[in-house]
Amino acid sequence: MALEHAILVSLLEKPGSGYELARRFERSIGYFWTATHQQIYRVLKRMEDDGWVDARTVPQQGRPDKKEYSVADLGRAALSSWLHDPIEPESVRHDLAVKIRGAAFDDPVALIREVERHRQAHRDRLARYLAGEARDFAAPDSSAPDPAPPDAERELQHVVLRGGIAYERMMIDWLDDVLATLAGFGPDR
Repeated sequence: MALEHAILVSLLEKPGSGYELARRFERSIGYFWTATHQQIYRVLKRMEDDGWVDARTVPQQGRPDKKEYSVADLGRAALSSWLHDPIEPESVRHDLAVKIRGAAFDDPVALIREVERHRQAHRDRLARYLAGEARDFAAPDSSAPDPAPPDAERELQHVVLRGGIAYERMMIDWLDDVLATLAGFGPDR
């Protein structure tokens, strides 16, 4: 996937300025695809030049005007084409896993602090995901007479978030297993 596709998805969800896009990347899409502000602005410019996005100037009180981007027909076509193209399953490339294997040739216990740091980072990310899920995807009111039909955009956002939640839980479980294994090499062994 290219950054262009992530930007197209974000702009289809809601048009916005480069700054607003960068904030969305920090808050939601960025959990699965990261980009710096500079990368986003550079790619937006190229996408505008290629006709994938339209930009309109929005006047602001007391601040410089901003450019608000939306997806153009060419951008929709490019996204549609990409959505229909097969992609290869991703291979896992995990530096920490290589370090853990390499610890067999050094002091395995010395790796405990690093594994604990990674576990805490995954716990923090899981907490953010769960807070976002509670905020954005509260259970529907079951007493409502006619529940609304499924909303594809909302449901697909939620299923991706649930995947992130499952991944973080899996990583925490695995890191707990790693820590228990490393502890077995301690001085009391």
